[in-house]
This record gives sequence, structure tokens and C-alpha cells, in this order.
Amino acid sequence: MTDALRPMTKQRLYEQVLDRLRQYVTEGGLRAGDRLPPERDLAQRLGVSRASVKQAIVVLEVQGLVEARHGGGTYLVRDSLDVEPVEKMVERRRRLPDVLEAREALETKLAELAAERRTEEDLAAMRSALAHMAAEIEEGAPGIEGDRLFHAAVTAAAHSSLLAEFMRSIADQIAESRTESLRQPGRPTRSLSQHQAILDAIAAGRPGQAAAAMRRHVRTVAKVRLLDWEPDEER
Repeated sequence: MTDALRPMTKQRLYEQVLDRLRQYVTEGGLRAGDRLPPERDLAQRLGVSRASVKQAIVVLEVQGLVEARHGGGTYLVRDSLDVEPVEKMVERRRRLPDVLEAREALETKLAELAAERRTEEDLAAMRSALAHMAAEIEEGAPGIEGDRLFHAAVTAAAHSSLLAEFMRSIADQIAESRTESLRQPGRPTRSLSQHQAILDAIAAGRPGQAAAAMRRHVRTVAKVRLLDWEPDEER
């Protein structure tokens, strides 16, 4: 049965502002590093309150599309404003704490076991993953694939088939949390450094140190703007 005639919903005002800003960036040919007009100017030109403009800017910040510099304006981080629908952001915000809780429980134990059971081949895979991530960051990318490879290598080094199966069962949610974390300003280089600390502990055969390093890392992953964002339910 078609849902084409489902009840209509009225778009939030700041969502309309997001649509206009996306159009403005596209039609104006703006690129990463370019500055958006001041909030006051945007509010006047769009005929909305500054509060609505500010809400739109916050959504763009949470999605890692712009960087708001205190007293210095708002700048594009990418060449376009491909904004994720707000409803999807709300869904991710709702499930992210559970995903992060599961990651801390599973990956802390995996790091501990990896320090006890890793082989030279396992260590080589982890080092290769970090080199891949470093190369990605050097090229201006967030290092998502290198991050994935590193955590997969740690999981493999634990040599626990059941824990590995648990990790596979939440792979999509983990990927979502990875992307959310690595879009935070300065996060890719910090994650790379934390990965190195995890690897050093695993290579040294220190289970407690490896577990502690992984716990610190996952708790850093949990520090994202999305969890501080309070979606406006008014329409």
C-alpha cells in the first residue's frame, strides 16, 4: 500500500534555512575555506530570526560541514553543503550512546586479549593500518578507512571468534560512530595518536595498559557535538 498520501508535515524553519544555504553555496560556487555571510545578514536576507539561522549553523557544525570561529564568522569545511536530514540526525543521536557503550565493553576486552595473544602478523597488520590512516590524514581526509583497518586488526589479534562475531553484528553502528567522531575538528590526528598508544601496549604485551589505552580512546570517540545538540521539536 502506497504511503504517498501519508499526513503532511510542516518543515522546521531552520530546515528551510538549511535548504537555502545549500542552494546559496551551490549557486555561488563556494568552496572549502570560503566564509558564509554573517548570521545577522543571513537573517535579514532570508526574513527569519537570528535564532533560526543559528540553529541551522549548529546543524551544519554537528555534521562537520562548517566551522564557526568565535568572533570570526562561519567557514565551509567542504565544497558543498550536503546536509543530512534532521530526522536522521535525531535517530543517530538516540542510538549513539548505546553503540558507544557496547564499543567500550567489547573493544577494551579485545585490546586486552590482543596484548596476550597477538602474533607478529597481527602487529604488522596494525602498523599497516596506522600507516594507511596517517597517509589519509596527510591528504586531508579524516582517516576513516585506516581507522577501520586498525580496529579490525586489533579484533583479529584477540583471536576470539565469539567477540569477533559480536563486533561484526554491530559493524554498521560502529562505522556510524567512527564517522561521527572523525568529523570533529582535530580528531583524526588525536585518534591516530591514541591508536599508536594502543599498538605500543599490545606490542609490549601489556594487557592492562592496552585495555586502558583503548578505553581512553573510545571515550574520546564519544565526545561528539551530536550528543550536545538539542533538536528543536517546534515546527
